[in-house]
Amino acid sequence: MVSFPDLVLVGRVVKPQGRHGEVVVLPLSDRPDRFPTLRRAFLPAPGGGAREVRVLRCWPHNGRYVLAIDGVSTIDEAEKLRGVELRIAPEDLAALPAGSFYHHELLGLRVEDERGTEIGAVAEVMETGAEVRVLVVRGPEGETLLPFAAHFVKVVDLAGGRILALRPEYVVAD
Repeated sequence: MVSFPDLVLVGRVVKPQGRHGEVVVLPLSDRPDRFPTLRRAFLPAPGGGAREVRVLRCWPHNGRYVLAIDGVSTIDEAEKLRGVELRIAPEDLAALPAGSFYHHELLGLRVEDERGTEIGAVAEVMETGAEVRVLVVRGPEGETLLPFAAHFVKVVDLAGGRILALRPEYVVAD
């Protein structure tokens, strides 16, 4: 059984659209262009599982997307999906260039400083509106905000489950 939390969030159902069970989806992805070609997605199932659904059609509408989902053919059925997250399987993600990472790949990674001391684990990846994202690292010393930039993040070892980073307080201006 596929676990819903292990899937990648790409959107949230906002409301029904039309009379035939279509739903409006707010994209929650840095690649909203994935929606027109989306053919399968997952909805939550009881017990934390995931239910695979087929996307029959998709079209843009006012900065969002309207999806026709197989098995959802009435307004009442579509209404039951209001507020539900739409996710995809990690293997359905496009490959990224070397040195780039999806948010879900960074979450939970252990963060160590240049001395090998654990700072904590990545709890969140914040989009600040600036070019550089910020890792929210929670650990024994509380919360540390770590810019996800080469000056601070020295190594990302996905296989080893860790990030080697320079503590922000140790940085000396050049």
